[in-house]
Amino acid sequence: MTTHFKRSKALLSEKSLYKSIGYARQSTTKQSSIGGQVQALKDAGCVVVFQETISSASKERQQFKIALSTLEEGDEIVFTKLDRGFRNQRECINTLNDLQDRGIHVRTTDGMINTRALGKFAPIVIGLLSGLAEVERQMIIERTNESIEYRKANDGNLGGRPKTNDKKEKLVVRLRKEGNSYRSIRSQTGIALSTIRRILVEQETIEELVEA
Repeated sequence: MTTHFKRSKALLSEKSLYKSIGYARQSTTKQSSIGGQVQALKDAGCVVVFQETISSASKERQQFKIALSTLEEGDEIVFTKLDRGFRNQRECINTLNDLQDRGIHVRTTDGMINTRALGKFAPIVIGLLSGLAEVERQMIIERTNESIEYRKANDGNLGGRPKTNDKKEKLVVRLRKEGNSYRSIRSQTGIALSTIRRILVEQETIEELVEA
């Protein structure tokens, strides 16, 4: 869904010959309306807001793809928060780098980032974020490998906790991709929250390694 706004006077962005495009995403598990995000983006000067209700884990975010495709050099894409646009930190950093190369800016209404305001320092900040993301990724891979090896050595049992199996783990991943919350997955599977988190972190790491 796309929302266009009409204004009685030109915005600063319009006078500067660039456009501000907003993107709003609401998780399928949330009960609150997406309207709050749309209004915040409108107030931030966005002339068009692309919006959709979809899980953050889903790769099929058509409105987000359309929003990115409308951007030209000098334009900016605006979110209320960075997590509205990206599935994980790595995707966020990769997209920021890609947009930077295209001369497109990123801004959040919560003040977390504004690459236009950063000016020549934007590539430096994104580079620092990239370095931190890579360190975190390597730490996750190391922890995941250690966890997998420990489980293999202990027949899949982590310190006396109930064992899971491939069927249950695939069910956890599927339920999460469908937009279910951790607590909802726990109630449907009987698996502890800590185990659910471990399964999903391992799955995300595997997917990232395949995509790398």
